[in-house]
Amino acid sequence: MTEQQWIKPPVEIRYVEELKALKENDTGPRPLNWQLSPKAVRTFILGSSKEIPYSGGACRIRKKYFGNDALVERSIVTLAGNRGLMLVGEPGTAKTMLSELLSAAISGVSTNTIQGTAGTTEDMIKYSWNYALLLAKGPVREALVPSPLYTGMEKGILTRFEEITRTPAEIQDSLISVLSDKLLNIPELGDEGFLFAAPGFNVIGTANTRDKGVNEMSSALKRRFNFETVQPVREVSMEKQIILNEVESLAKESHMEMELDESAAELLASTYHELREGVSSLGHRIDRPGAVMSTAEAVSVYYQTMISGYYYGNKTMDIDCLVQNLTGAISKENRDDLEKVKAYFGTVIRDKSSREGGIWSRYYDARKWLK
Repeated sequence: MTEQQWIKPPVEIRYVEELKALKENDTGPRPLNWQLSPKAVRTFILGSSKEIPYSGGACRIRKKYFGNDALVERSIVTLAGNRGLMLVGEPGTAKTMLSELLSAAISGVSTNTIQGTAGTTEDMIKYSWNYALLLAKGPVREALVPSPLYTGMEKGILTRFEEITRTPAEIQDSLISVLSDKLLNIPELGDEGFLFAAPGFNVIGTANTRDKGVNEMSSALKRRFNFETVQPVREVSMEKQIILNEVESLAKESHMEMELDESAAELLASTYHELREGVSSLGHRIDRPGAVMSTAEAVSVYYQTMISGYYYGNKTMDIDCLVQNLTGAISKENRDDLEKVKAYFGTVIRDKSSREGGIWSRYYDARKWLK
């Protein structure tokens, strides 16, 4: 299957040109088995101000993470120091995206991943067996089926552990000895049953603060990680840029040729920012919905509206459709949140409509779809 046939190419494929340019120009010191130096990893994630020449021409490194630059630097330093990295925060704050970017830049692969769920078992984290080979040849390496953690240790690459707190606590704790000793014991293989981690191995975990208390991490496991809290985007202009960047990538992957509507992105970014913060730019106090008012949800609402305009409309963003998609996103967890959004439209959007007119007036008129 070629890249053009993938719904979502992995980071290392999507940004292959940038990674190649950085690698060719990278003269900084790098930890053992890292594909790029920490300085180049930072540039890959936070972007460059100028084009970088390389054998394929020249390219400018796009800024991919819009948030706390210092957090990115600390995360890179943590991984260089061989401590596990735990990214925590509200849903939709780009924790997964940041872990993918770090993995692609450091290890050259972002897909070596454990997905934490209530059904995750220790076998899924460490290793399992091909039982046909096990019966035929006994417990030999050939019969062992490596997990992402095993693969990371063997190849010296990063292992991503998504939604770790959704995994039962006793299963989480199987990581403790691996993170402490960088050693995986395989008793079935006898005297040869030890896998020592190659340089470059580490674990990046993610956890949602809304899952707190579901399967709380033990103190022993917490001590093996450096924790970094990923905060929601605090600036409307930055949130707008994230929406435009992400939707542009999604449209490109879907081969949709449609011009982005910056005013619709600003309108949506402002709505999500104000509902999340509980206060408007005009000073109104707002009842915050219980739903996750994340930037990722805003991207989804914009993209759904764009798809409708592309296939059903005249390749323009329809504000009525935008409000319909907004209604679905907000009410999917609790229908009571819709009343708070109606009140928001009845005060904040009404006042912006009378002050600024244009798209804000069309937005206010579309409140009829909040039902």
